Amino acid sequence: MFLLGMTVMTEGLRALAGRRLRATLLRFTRTPLSGAIAGALGTALLQSSSATTVATVGFVSAGLIRFESSLGIIFGANIGSTGLGWLVAVIGLKLNITSLFTPAILVGAVLRLIGRQRTPAIGSALAGFGLVVLGVSQLQQAMAGHGPLLTTTALDGLDLISRLQLVLLGLLATLITQSSGAGVATTLTGLAAGALTLPQACALVIGMDVGTTVTALIASLGGSLSARRTGLAHVVFNLATALMALVLLPLYLRGLDLAWPGGMGLDVPFALTAFHTGFNLLGVVIALPLTSPFAALIRSLVPEHRGPGPWQLGQHPPADLSVAINLALAAQGALWRQQILLLIDTLGGQPPEPVQLHLEDLARSLGQAEHFLDQLHLVNLNRQQVEALLHLLHALDHLQRLQVRLAEQERTQCLQSAETLAAPRRMLLTLLLRIPGDLDQRRWLALQKRCSMVASLLDRQLDQERHGLIARSADGQLSLEDSGLQLDALRWAQRVGHHLDRLSDHLGTATLGLGLNGGRNA
Repeated sequence: MFLLGMTVMTEGLRALAGRRLRATLLRFTRTPLSGAIAGALGTALLQSSSATTVATVGFVSAGLIRFESSLGIIFGANIGSTGLGWLVAVIGLKLNITSLFTPAILVGAVLRLIGRQRTPAIGSALAGFGLVVLGVSQLQQAMAGHGPLLTTTALDGLDLISRLQLVLLGLLATLITQSSGAGVATTLTGLAAGALTLPQACALVIGMDVGTTVTALIASLGGSLSARRTGLAHVVFNLATALMALVLLPLYLRGLDLAWPGGMGLDVPFALTAFHTGFNLLGVVIALPLTSPFAALIRSLVPEHRGPGPWQLGQHPPADLSVAINLALAAQGALWRQQILLLIDTLGGQPPEPVQLHLEDLARSLGQAEHFLDQLHLVNLNRQQVEALLHLLHALDHLQRLQVRLAEQERTQCLQSAETLAAPRRMLLTLLLRIPGDLDQRRWLALQKRCSMVASLLDRQLDQERHGLIARSADGQLSLEDSGLQLDALRWAQRVGHHLDRLSDHLGTATLGLGLNGGRNA
């Protein structure tokens, strides 16, 4: 019942706050400290460190958060994960409120079944919390009067070997339940019922902290380089924190024994929760000033291997559809950027950065992007994700059409060399040179407006110049061949402007619709 309650409550809270959490994480990751605060608050709200870390890996994979910025969120998620322990220690074990939450389960179930919009999510959170409280009560009753569960001296938690065995046991328990919060709550209940001793319980929660890293590590596999680094950073940080906790545990137990001789008057669930929060908080306090050296260590463990193609995408999309859509969106943005750089170079301009993908690489990468999108389906997507996927499909079509334009060298050479086409060439080149900066600053609304304006001007330019070119050809000022070439070059510029306009609209709308703009909408 307790695990069911955790699952239902987390689903409800994620539905209520999931999108806002993503926006908050993106907005407040300017520094490691602000990222740690956002990660702690987000995890405490969702009661799931895995949800926070998996979302962070997805943001890093999509290029929305730098690897260094993600570290603060990873650090803070450990602190937020201790929130459920305090809830159980302060409310679940001390207050007899079981009778109050039995009706809450019924009310929550009704809201989930008949509610609209956000009401079902509220119902899930309410019913889930009621089940958690009832589950804690049933665990207490089941464990009461049965004496210690781990009576063997090999697992008494009083020496290093037994503590390491208990840490491994806690890690395995988290791997099985996929929830460190559930393991901590069960440990607290067993401790309160006398089924576990405080040294045993402390060693178990250390292992449970390490077990939470597995979900994020799996989510990072097959992701971008930065995503793999983020997943490994989570593992390394939690292992280092666990090692520190193991070293401090004898000192902590000794301090408690001095303050409460023989354990008389000691509130052991409170002592366990304080230890859990304390070593996680201390780990963050130590890690934050060392974020840069820590990031350098992770980079050395996961070195960069450059290669052609959209490295953000693997052969198959990850199971988390939200992460998959973010990856596809980032990949298309990266491919569009490379096309922009090639267009600038083709029109005789100076690209603001080196071109990494050339025509053949781009063609291959677009094929990979199409294969990736082809494996995503509308089933099990929410409304924002469905709209984003549709925009991505439209954007891919325009990327492929723009790829065809890039290969039309005769028309680009004519646009670059013909003096009569200097105005449209200059207009298009000016727009192209501004797009990378807009993409860096995520000024999607300004970019959409600018691309739309230039596309309209190129449309009018085509109408005006068409008659002029035909008239000059009729007067003998231009040969029919030259007139046709210049007209084709002008149509090329107009079509490129159209593709830029549609790409800025589709990619920008998808980004803003998913709340992935970090609060920068202009």
